[in-house]
Amino acid sequence: MASKNTFDIVSLGNASIPSPIHLSKTAGEKIFSFVEDSDRMLMDVSLADFNSCIRNNTQPNCLEKAGPREALFFDPKSTTAAIVTCGGLCPGINNVIRSLFMALHYFYKVERIIGIRYGYEGLIPGNGHDFLEFTPDIVKDIHEFGGTLLGSSRGAQSVPEMVDALEKNKIDILFTIGGDGTLKGANAIGEEIEKRGLKIAVAGIPKTIDNDIDLLDKSFGFETAFDVASPIIRNAHNEATGAFNGISIVKLMGRDSGFIAASTAIAMPVVNFVLIPEIHFALDGPNGFLEALKKRINLKHHAVIVVAEGAGQNLFETGTEEVHDASGNIKHQDIGLFLKHRIKQYFDTIETKTTIKYIDPSYIIRSAPANANDSLFCNRLAHHAVHGAMAGKTKFVIGRLNNRFVYIPISKVVNQRKKIDMEGEFWFAVLQSTGQPFSMK
Repeated sequence: MASKNTFDIVSLGNASIPSPIHLSKTAGEKIFSFVEDSDRMLMDVSLADFNSCIRNNTQPNCLEKAGPREALFFDPKSTTAAIVTCGGLCPGINNVIRSLFMALHYFYKVERIIGIRYGYEGLIPGNGHDFLEFTPDIVKDIHEFGGTLLGSSRGAQSVPEMVDALEKNKIDILFTIGGDGTLKGANAIGEEIEKRGLKIAVAGIPKTIDNDIDLLDKSFGFETAFDVASPIIRNAHNEATGAFNGISIVKLMGRDSGFIAASTAIAMPVVNFVLIPEIHFALDGPNGFLEALKKRINLKHHAVIVVAEGAGQNLFETGTEEVHDASGNIKHQDIGLFLKHRIKQYFDTIETKTTIKYIDPSYIIRSAPANANDSLFCNRLAHHAVHGAMAGKTKFVIGRLNNRFVYIPISKVVNQRKKIDMEGEFWFAVLQSTGQPFSMK
C-alpha cells in the first residue's frame, strides 16, 4: 500500500527512561493504558476519503495520538522546563500555565520549571527580564484570573540569541503558548536547535481567541470569548429596542476569521446581521447592506449588527500603505466606526431618524478568565503537551481534531488561517438565525 504524508512528529532520540506514571500495559485492567507512537488518528473521517484510499491503494493521512508514553527521553530528575506566553491576551492562558506546571511537577517530578517573562523578549538577556522560578504556591490560584502571570509581548526576536539563552540556562523543554506568529517562532527555534545538534524539545500550545489555527477543531479561549460576548449582545439588543429605529453595532474579535462573531450570533439569537472577513459585501445598491438594513428598520424599527474586526476592509479607500503590528499582522481600519458613520449618513439622506450605538468590548473579552469548558480544555491540552515533550517529541503542537487529542507538526498548522466555510452548515446556521440575505453584493 502506498503511503501518504502521515504528519510524523520529530523525535530527539531514543526514549529509554521508564515513566514515573504507573499506567496499564494490559487491556481489561480498568486502568488507563500508555499510548504507543503507532496509535494514529485519521485526519479525514469521511466515507469519501476512505473510499478514495481504497481505490488508490493509499494510506490515509493520520496523526499521532496524544497521551503518556511508557518510555521517556528526558530524565525528570535532571530536566529543566520553561514556559513562555506570547501575543495578545486570551482567556485560559493562566490555566495552561498552571496545568503545565502541575503535570511536570506532580506527574513527572520535574524539579526545575521556570517562566519566561514577557514573551520571547524574555529570552534575550539585553531586555533585562528575569526568569520566574515556579513553585506550587505561585500557580495555585492563577487559573481564577484572566491575562497571563508571565506577561506577554509581540514581535520577532533573534532566533540564535533565544537558542543561546536556552542552551546557557540548560533548558531541556520549551513550552510556547501563542498563536500563528508564536508557533512560527517556535518552529524557527526548533530548526535552530536541530541545526546545532542540541537535545531541546519545543512544544506549542496553540492560543488564538479567533479560533483560526488551521486543522484544529478549536483553540482555547474561543468558547469563553463568545460566552462573554453573549450578554453584551443581549444588552446591545436592549439598547436597540429602547429607541425608535434603534441600531446597535457590536464589534468583536476576528482579524481574518469570523468564528467569534458567527458563534455569538447563534448563541444569542437577537442578532440581525453578522459581517465577517470571509464575505465581501457592498454598502450601496439594491442588494447592498444598507438597503437590507433599511428593510429591517422599516419592518421592526430596531436592528443589532455584529461585525468582526477584519470585516469590510474592502470598503476602505485603496492606495494607502499597509500598516503592520509588531507580530506582522495587518492593522485593520476600524470597521465599527466606519459603519456607524455610513449608516447615519445613509438614513439622514433618506430622512429617517435613527439612534445608533457602537460598542467595542474586545479588551474586556480578551482579559476574562476562562469559563468551565475552556478550563477543562486548557487542562487537557497542557497535560498532553507535557506527555509528548517528556517523551522527546519536538516541533509539535497539541490540538484536538475530530474530537481526539493529537500531536501535529508545527509546520502543518501555520501555512494558512482557518476560515469559515461559506458553503458549510455552520454559516448556513448563522443565516437562519439572523435572517440576513445570503448575499449583500
